[in-house]
Amino acid sequence: KIKIAPHWDYDIIKAVREKFGDILLMGDANSAYTLDDIDKLKSLDEFNLMMLEQPLSNEDIVDHAKLQRELKTPICLDEPIKSPDDARKAIELGSGKIINLKNGRVGGHKQSKLIERICRENNIAMWCGGMLESGIGRAHNIAISTLAGYTMPGDVSASKRYWHEDIIEPAVEVSPKGTITAPDGPGIGFEVRRDRIESSAGRSVTVS
Repeated sequence: KIKIAPHWDYDIIKAVREKFGDILLMGDANSAYTLDDIDKLKSLDEFNLMMLEQPLSNEDIVDHAKLQRELKTPICLDEPIKSPDDARKAIELGSGKIINLKNGRVGGHKQSKLIERICRENNIAMWCGGMLESGIGRAHNIAISTLAGYTMPGDVSASKRYWHEDIIEPAVEVSPKGTITAPDGPGIGFEVRRDRIESSAGRSVTVS
């Protein structure tokens, strides 16, 4: 993934393509563009990007539909998808061809599973995005990523990438091939280390 913005897009992607060849490559715009930039965004089609993530406003699905009709590169929607209804509307409008689902943002597994079914039934590719979760949130992301609709590489990484000591055991690890093995234990599949939570807490409240 390369973060892109106006004046930091075409040349940097070209340089990466020339250096690393036909690797899986995507551009994440974080809403940096408007429809006035359509010619610039169309110029990125030549690089055969896996996707262009969230090029326009993070609340928009209408202009994204207009843009997708002009691009060969698949648009990936991120922030606009907060519920199954958001996913349905975006798909009906043709706002993108890929959805980056944030399990925590949409409200957990029930909503995530509904969105996954909607996407799968409409041939919309999915991947699981991360929001710097601790091990508990990461465990939930791993679980949801095992659903059939998640067909693209996700944003779930090893515990040690962000945390010196995670609050679950065993720590999440990424294999040399870039994969994570989903646990088969009960619940989230990991042991929650309450002692680590308590030692890291700034304050605690007991509710009875």
